[in-house]
Order: sequence, then C-alpha cells, then structure tokens
Amino acid sequence: MPATVVIGTQWGDEGKGKATDLLGEHMDYVVRYQGGNNAGHTVVTPDGEKFAIHLCPVGILTPGCVPVIGNGVVVDPKFLLHELDGLAARGVDVSNLRLSSDAHLVMPHHRALDRVVERYLGSARIGTTGRGIGPAYGDKVGRVGIRVQDLLDPGILKQKLEMVLREKNQVLVKVYNRKAIDVQTVVDEYLGYADRLAPYIADTRLELDKALTAGKNVLLEGAQATMLDVDHGTYPFVTSSNPTTGGACMGSGIPPTRIDKVIGIIKAYTTRVGAGPFPTELFDENGAHLLKVGGEYGVTTGRERRCGWFDAVIGRYAVRVNGITDLFLTKADVLSSLPKVPICVGYDIDGEFHEEMPMSQTALHHATPRYEYHDGWWEDISECREFSDLPKNAQSYIERLEELCGARISVIGVGPGRSQNIVRSALI
Repeated sequence: MPATVVIGTQWGDEGKGKATDLLGEHMDYVVRYQGGNNAGHTVVTPDGEKFAIHLCPVGILTPGCVPVIGNGVVVDPKFLLHELDGLAARGVDVSNLRLSSDAHLVMPHHRALDRVVERYLGSARIGTTGRGIGPAYGDKVGRVGIRVQDLLDPGILKQKLEMVLREKNQVLVKVYNRKAIDVQTVVDEYLGYADRLAPYIADTRLELDKALTAGKNVLLEGAQATMLDVDHGTYPFVTSSNPTTGGACMGSGIPPTRIDKVIGIIKAYTTRVGAGPFPTELFDENGAHLLKVGGEYGVTTGRERRCGWFDAVIGRYAVRVNGITDLFLTKADVLSSLPKVPICVGYDIDGEFHEEMPMSQTALHHATPRYEYHDGWWEDISECREFSDLPKNAQSYIERLEELCGARISVIGVGPGRSQNIVRSALI
C-alpha cells in the first residue's frame, strides 16, 4: 500500500492539523517526519474539543491509529513527556506512540545557544522560537548530536555529552558570558526521562516498512511548510529541516517509490510568523480583518501572524517542488464579507514581470505583487457541504486558485470543525 504525504505549501499555519486529523480516520499509521516543538497543529475533534499538538503526530487523537515520531524529528524529551501527560489527562490513549531510536534530542545547550545567538543578532534575527531546534539540527549535521537511543546507554550518553560540552561551554562562557552547563546535572535529568520514554522507543523504519508491505495506510505529516524548507524556502528565514516531500522520505525512512499521493495544504490567503520576505503582506484594515477573523496567532508561541493576500507564485512553486497531486484549501470562510478578494498572479521586480519564484534572495526582497481583483461574497459559507452550495463569486475564486497553482483543489475547508469541509474529490 503506498504512503500519503501532507505538506504545507506556504509559510506554515495553513491548517495541516485539520487535514491530517480528517485523513487520520482512514490511516493505520500517522508519522511526524521533521521539526520539533517549535511548531503546532490545532485540531477540533467531532465533540468540539480543541487540542493544540506540538510534537506528537496528530494521529495520536485517532483511536486505533499508531502515531510515530520519525528519525527526522528533534525531540525535547521533557516537552514530549509534558505533552503526553496533558493528552492522557484529557482521556487520549498515548500508549501506541512509537519514537524513533534515531531521532535526535534537543539538549539544554541547544536551548541556551538558540536564545543567546538570536538575541545577539539583533535586527538581523531570524525569528526563531528559542527552543533549541536549529542548534539541535546543527549538531546532527555536525555529527555531534545525541540521539534517543543514547538515553538507553548511560555511559554513551555521558561520554557524548562530555565531548560536545567541551566546545559548547567555551562558546557560552567566553563568547556570550553565560554560565557553563554541568555535564552530570544534564545526564541525571535525561536519564530520568529515559525510564519513561523507553516503552515508546522503536525501530520505526522497520515497523513502517512492515506496515506498508502488509497493506496498511500510512500518512506522513510535517511541521512548518514549503517556504520554510532549509533548502527550498526563503533562506535564511527558514526552519532547520526539510518539510517538503523529499524530507518526508528522509525523516521517516520510507523511500519515494512507496509514496503515491502528496496533499498540499493551502490557505485561502497567506500568513507568515517571524522575519523574512512576504510580498503580499498587508498593513491595512484588510490585514487586520484576516488576523482577527482568521484567529491568526501562533499555536506554539501565541505570536500574531503576518497576513496577506493569496500568492499564486508560491502556490505554483510548492506544487512543483513537492509533486503535489491534490490541494486542500483551508479557511475559505475567513474571506466572507470582503468586497474584493485580490490574488497575486506574479511579481514586478526591477521593471520585469515574474510568474515564477525569483532565483535570488535579493530579487524576492524587491518583489512587488501584481494583483488580479475578484468580487467577494457576503454569505456565510460555514454550512456549505457541496461546491454548488458556495456563492458564485466564491466558486470563481477557488477555480482561479486551482488554475493558477496547477493542481486540483480536492477539499475546501469552510470552518475549523472536522466536518466543515466540501469534498470535491476523495483524498483517500
């Protein structure tokens, strides 16, 4: 049975949690394949309960589904246990969780360095959450990372930590005038987490391969989104991992030949958290409307999201880079009551018109959006369940997005609830 990937197509916060939760009903396994607790999904269950999930796969809310934290995730064990305890306290069965033995750990020195370096950058800061995600990935690539499996061997854990803190403490103390981190204190703390995490630790690559071979349905979900991909996003204002389809393979151990569907989650407008270029960003009453009506506040940080009109250049780019087969359009209901709904169809850059993403960072910073203006609609669409139920102007807007992005819009979200969707083409 082939696997399915869910991808964010913009700068994150498109509503992947809702889409993954909806698809999770049909899945045997849901795999989180990258990122850490610097991101979050908001899910509203059928009985109206609202969950904010940060590190666990959204599939943990679906009875009978096996949630997997893959090898591409960086895991803060204290945060993971806190999240599991919170879910269990609300009646969620967390016993099925699988945690890859090869996932890397977020350590105290990662958090310390993340905060101090971001502060040191001043006006040039990236806008990180300060949770140690970037430094953890840096150590992974630098081959000095500490992995989940190291929690099961106290000797190895201490040996690796002594080695890495020789350098990290020098940087903290001599460069940033911060206190050194004590090796034994960290070892004792993390061995305490080991006792509780041990039942969840598994060879997730092998288990997922067996599941696919047995005909099980496997869904791969990431955090962040295409434009925050460290290779394909708006570098350097990106995350430290690969949320794109290629990253799904690397972060789960599932080869590309076993993936046949890539579902792109795309918001009916555009938002971004943190610093970096954003051509369609709004600073007027329309931006305030999208912020307020869309509830555009970060799930993890609570920060206000920057809001702007839909950017078809980014939509086309995401479809191309990820090989998207279907789009799931979210938050179409937020656009109700706007007299005009613009769509960015391209950029004007130094006197030239560009329909595709510019090659250089400099060009993107100089991009001015060129808009196509569509008539809005006043009707409340939250109860619509068929495409024909939508106002004609809403139908035209959605059909134009589909045309500009180059992929079919199979599902349209018209509200935050699990059932508030219009399904034009079955995703599973």
